[in-house]
Amino acid sequence: MSLSEFPIDLSKFNTKLSLDPSKPKLSPDEKKALEANIQLFRDAIVLFTATGAARGVSGAYDTAPEVCILLALFNHSAKFYPVIFDEAGHRVATQYLLSALEGSLPAEHLLHYREANSKLPGHPELGLTPGVKFSSGRLGHMWPLVNGVSLANRDKIVFCLGSDGSQQEGNDAEAARIAVAQHLNVKIIVDDNDVTIAGHPSEYLKGYSVAKTLEGHGLAVLTKHGEDLDSVWEGITKIVAHNGPAALVLKRTMAPGIPDIEGSTHGHDVIPVKSALAYFKKRGIYPDFSPLYSSIKALAQPYSHVGVTKEVGATRVIFGEAVNLVLDGLSKEEAQKKVMVIDSDLEGSTGLKVIHQKHPEVFVPSGIMERGNFSAAAGFGFDKDKFGVFSTFSAFLEMVVSEVTMARLNNCNVLCHFSHSGVDEMADNTCHFGINSMFADNGLSDVHSALYFPADPQQMIAIIKKVFFQRGMRFVFSTRSKVPWLLREDGTRFFDDKYEFQPGKDEILVEGKAGYVVAFGEMVYRAWDAVLRCRQEGLDVGLVNKPTINLVDEKTITKIGQSPFVLVVESWNQKTGLGSKFGTWLLERQLTPKYGYMGTTREGCGGLWEQIPYQGLDSQSIILKIKQLAA
Repeated sequence: MSLSEFPIDLSKFNTKLSLDPSKPKLSPDEKKALEANIQLFRDAIVLFTATGAARGVSGAYDTAPEVCILLALFNHSAKFYPVIFDEAGHRVATQYLLSALEGSLPAEHLLHYREANSKLPGHPELGLTPGVKFSSGRLGHMWPLVNGVSLANRDKIVFCLGSDGSQQEGNDAEAARIAVAQHLNVKIIVDDNDVTIAGHPSEYLKGYSVAKTLEGHGLAVLTKHGEDLDSVWEGITKIVAHNGPAALVLKRTMAPGIPDIEGSTHGHDVIPVKSALAYFKKRGIYPDFSPLYSSIKALAQPYSHVGVTKEVGATRVIFGEAVNLVLDGLSKEEAQKKVMVIDSDLEGSTGLKVIHQKHPEVFVPSGIMERGNFSAAAGFGFDKDKFGVFSTFSAFLEMVVSEVTMARLNNCNVLCHFSHSGVDEMADNTCHFGINSMFADNGLSDVHSALYFPADPQQMIAIIKKVFFQRGMRFVFSTRSKVPWLLREDGTRFFDDKYEFQPGKDEILVEGKAGYVVAFGEMVYRAWDAVLRCRQEGLDVGLVNKPTINLVDEKTITKIGQSPFVLVVESWNQKTGLGSKFGTWLLERQLTPKYGYMGTTREGCGGLWEQIPYQGLDSQSIILKIKQLAA
């Protein structure tokens, strides 16, 4: 058994099945054919998603009944717009399997799910993967676009798959109102399985009802059981028959029938190989797929960086630990009165989980509502002696820019932690790149708010200790990937327990007569490796760590601006990042060294560590750029 052949026969999927929605009941033969398609679809999803580096079955397994029904409707009539839009990008496996079923992808290629350069990333991207018909973007962003598709195709019925997670986003509330006001023939089918990344909406978002919310916006809404095929079919026929926007809410358990993860949050993101094997053993019609899974090995990062520890730490997790160190100095009563930490369904990913566990008195679990959650944190910090803490992925910073302005106008105290910054290990690919973070620095010149990005785990602790109770807006960034601790040339750590962070101060890690590299965050250790290797070759290059990204350190910029060259290295967007500003800062001070800047310039390649060299941001690429500027 190898990766050269897909071990489930997809030719058994009945791509010609046609169902007439004017008939509210399935015939025995139709139901049998539909059930066979659904089961084969689910088997294939479990098989190939478990091969992925993320081992992600996500929600694609759940929605197989409605997907297979929609395919049959498309076969029946041209009145349906023949694309199954989905506003939950993590259900990308559905789109890849559909591409294989229509012949756009070889079935065996599915076994490279989420592998770097396989063109099968963690969210669907139009133009990247053969057969994929849309880019889902971030969660809850598809329905507004589908409204536009409907406006352009008034004679068609347009479907969009949703979820109880995606429906929490404010975008969908606006989309619902537009659909109703314009009487669009948009049909939303919601997988309501009461599971999101961090927990169950019924527990952390009490009072939230998908069906009641949609009804309140004016849609016609039906609720059915998602695993009762006759009920699902009846519901779809009714929303199709309704003239105007309508929604079908399908109640079901997450990942029904998959051992160990059914009904749990684990079904949202990952399925261990052992669970996939247990699933197929229970099915009883397939051979043992253990050899297939055993043949798949994650490709390790082959490059060995110098000037750093072998040990690595997750700065996104250490953020939460650092906050705990601050809160440990307060009584429970004082902490509860003074601090509020609000989550956006990502506490396990952004470091807030440890705060939740150790200091529940300050923690507010909340849903996938970044704008509202940020503003709640800001409102808590409206009092000059209270401090809100907000956290989400860096990619979602773009969603709260207007709320940041509102908080700034109201002199609110908010500490924002944006994890998953840059592109390193971003398996969800381009739509989840956290590269436009300079957007947070959107105040006028007379109002300062700092953007901080620690170079290693110890510096994260030092930054949080220093800025936690500072007033105003503070933004702290971290990466999805773990990073090593930086070492001096004598082997000691740059940032030890005695280190004290000074906001606004650039840190010259090593001086150089040939020129300087300026870096921040996870690019510092890569730049340090490059600088050390250049110095070993006799090229006297210096390195500046810039942990306060958006503020000019006059002393340092004057010093490095008088050197032969300055090179800014970052993983943020080359168009909007530090490099796009630093050259101007130099010229404003009549400093004219040779200047270069490196940043993210391309849509992603999928995978994990491979994203950095794909963008030309690896140490060897930095060395090449240094030598070009030094020539």
